[in-house]
Amino acid sequence: MTLSMLYGEPRVITVGAQVLGEALDRQAVPRREVDWRPPLPGASAALARVLADPRRESANATAVGRMLSARPMLTGVRPAREALGLGAGEFFHAGPPITWERASGPMRGALVGAMLFEGLAAAPEEAEDLLASGAGITLDSCHHHRTVGPMAGVVSPSMWMLEVADAEHGGTAYCSLNEGLGKVLRYGAYGPEVIGRLRWMGEVLGPALAAALERCGPLDLRTLIAQALQMGDELHNRNRAATSLMVREIAPAVVEAAPDHAAEVLRFVNGNDHFFLNAGMAAAKVSADAARGVPGSSLVVAMARNGTDFGIQVSGLGDRWFTGPAGVPDGLYLGGYGPHDANPDIGDSTITETVGLGGFAMAAAPAIVRFVGGEVADAVTATTSMYEITMAEHPAYQIPGLGFRGTPAGIDVALVARTGLLPVVNTGIAGRIAGTGQVGAGLVSPPAEAFTAALDALGDP
Repeated sequence: MTLSMLYGEPRVITVGAQVLGEALDRQAVPRREVDWRPPLPGASAALARVLADPRRESANATAVGRMLSARPMLTGVRPAREALGLGAGEFFHAGPPITWERASGPMRGALVGAMLFEGLAAAPEEAEDLLASGAGITLDSCHHHRTVGPMAGVVSPSMWMLEVADAEHGGTAYCSLNEGLGKVLRYGAYGPEVIGRLRWMGEVLGPALAAALERCGPLDLRTLIAQALQMGDELHNRNRAATSLMVREIAPAVVEAAPDHAAEVLRFVNGNDHFFLNAGMAAAKVSADAARGVPGSSLVVAMARNGTDFGIQVSGLGDRWFTGPAGVPDGLYLGGYGPHDANPDIGDSTITETVGLGGFAMAAAPAIVRFVGGEVADAVTATTSMYEITMAEHPAYQIPGLGFRGTPAGIDVALVARTGLLPVVNTGIAGRIAGTGQVGAGLVSPPAEAFTAALDALGDP
């Protein structure tokens, strides 16, 4: 045995750090690489307990099965006061719960704009004073009310909401209408043009879309998303195909149901490639919510950011949030903006990654790298790496460039902890100063401590 080791050809297995493997490659030494990474720091004990839980395998199969079988349908458009029961002075926002004192610039700007829109203040300074005092003001997370909102995600009573129903499991979820590009409330802008656009959306856009849906019937979002993936979207930062498909579906009904406003409505929708994003977010929310409440399941059912914190929720742990500090995305910046202008990550749009879209589907959207940075190979690598931390492949959401393989879906807290891989998120970047608007787009990683905290709670004896 000793002589064979000394004089025979070595058989080398490399594990972990790449330094030894790279040195052997330079010497043309054959080797077998084992793709192993240490678990997240401090996670080993809780990981052992979670992996040993006899409920885990069955619970996860149930939870992810519900998520993947959801059939989201766009069924209506209604004011938030009617759909969500919002009253005067009540506002929902993106991400885990937060107070005015801890809110970032974009979140504060969006809340100021919502106060002006609702007529609760006559000037920004008055709105800020009222929000700081808290008198007659209630803030809560969108996720606590079956709702999601992009970027700041602020929802007020007079805003019109997309209503999405799950035809398979019976749930309902909501998202506001997309405002378009430029200076918009979701990025913290609140000037006269922002408030004027919101009023037009409430008086014209919302009622026209509601009348059109009543005429043409529910819109099958699962099928539309599946088609858009075949056409180069990933359904978070690229929604060009999905928006076009949506316009094609509803345009005749808009013309028939709202002839006086059809041209301006369709022109507005067609001029905003991200218009479908909000419908896709509600579809993702209702799908993820179908997987909630399965005891013993380690499936992530929400990832969300409020501009200060990044939080996750887990199927087997109820409505508890597990948080860490939101990071600043790394990406491409618009005009003269740079990293010093960027706010930490913000928005509920990570619900798309939660169900296997967005960053998890970047391999379907090679053009996305021109928006968030990197090369086409990076988009493919991002998607393929996510199969290591997910429970399943989506049966309907498929990627042509990967041989029509289903997108990686169903993030497992235990797999994140065991591999050390964090979910890939692609996102817009908001300016840190209220009213700045969008300053870029890029990629961001969630804080590891959110996942280790959830793992600890799952493994708590």
